[in-house]
Amino acid sequence: MNGKQKMKVTVIDGMGGGLGSQIISRLKEKLDSLIEITALGTNAMATSRMMHSGAQKGATGENAIRVNIGDADLIIGPLGIMMPNALLGEITPRMAEWIGLAKGKKILLPVNQSHFHLVGLPIRPMTDMVDQLIFLIEEEVKANAKEE
Repeated sequence: MNGKQKMKVTVIDGMGGGLGSQIISRLKEKLDSLIEITALGTNAMATSRMMHSGAQKGATGENAIRVNIGDADLIIGPLGIMMPNALLGEITPRMAEWIGLAKGKKILLPVNQSHFHLVGLPIRPMTDMVDQLIFLIEEEVKANAKEE
C-alpha cells in the first residue's frame, strides 16, 4: 500500500446486519480517514443496514463475497462467518471456505450460536466485545500506517 491508499476493511454480517452495522458506525467514528469499508451481507437487509451505517461499498450474497473478499486487508465479523451453515444457515460452505482462505487478516467476534459453543471464553456483553474489536482494528490500522 502506498501512503495515499486507505486500508481496506471488509465487514461481513448476515441476518439483520445489526452487529456489522454497529462495527461500521464505530469504525467510521475512529478511523474514517484511514480506512475504506466494504460491507458484505449474506442478505439484502444486512447489506442495506451496514451501508446506512457508513460503508463506502456494499454487496450481497455468496458471489459478492467470492468476488470481493480477496481485496480485503482486514476481514471483520462474527466467528460464524468462517463456519459452514452458521448465522442460521446463511453462511454457505463456499462462503466459509473463501473467507477462511482469503489473505486478509481476520478479526472475529466470538459469538456463540445454537450449533456450537466456545469454551474457555468469559461471557461478556456484546458492547464490551465490540469495544475490544475496535481497539484491535485501530492498532492494526495504525501499525499499517507506520509501515508506509
